[in-house]
Amino acid sequence: MSDKDKKQQSHQKKMEKLKDNVDASIAAADTERGVFILLTGNGKGKSSSAFGMVIRALGYGYKVGVVQFIKGAQLSGEELYIRDQCPQVTFHQMGTGFTWDTQDRSADIAAAEKSWAIAEKMLTDDSYHLVVLDELTYMLSFKYLDQDMILSTLENRPANQSLVVTGRGGGSALADLADTVSEIKEVKHAYNAGIMARKGVDY
Repeated sequence: MSDKDKKQQSHQKKMEKLKDNVDASIAAADTERGVFILLTGNGKGKSSSAFGMVIRALGYGYKVGVVQFIKGAQLSGEELYIRDQCPQVTFHQMGTGFTWDTQDRSADIAAAEKSWAIAEKMLTDDSYHLVVLDELTYMLSFKYLDQDMILSTLENRPANQSLVVTGRGGGSALADLADTVSEIKEVKHAYNAGIMARKGVDY
């Protein structure tokens, strides 16, 4: 047997073993229901990942709801596109911008409560296949919204509705409730090198 044939044989055995493991994992996943995905960590890409799932859901014709906490003072590419091109997406932004810009706790809490009321309607409406609560974690970290109220609503949403929550922190109870938790770690960031945020990439 030539070296090439030996390498092919070895590769085939490895791939057969890998396929067996993948097939076994797929067969073991026999529960059909919506999932709660938490995207956290100090790295860039949490919201971008969430909007990737929005596009994925839209590809199948599903109804989607998006509520953005914190953001909203500055237009973003996703807002412009969704509002213009995606009427099947219910889209709401808190509209106050970053809390370190407003520096008005009472106004931020009032805006958070108004936005949560909109999110809560989505989370009790089984016509929504996917709901994205972008930067919700900050509402818990800053104690703008009641944690028990939020956790109860998230846990009791319609069984077939999937949920994506993004943002840093948010507490262990939120992570414990989630089905999938992904932590995005910053290795380096262009901003720290003095490079300005790029339209169409960063916002």
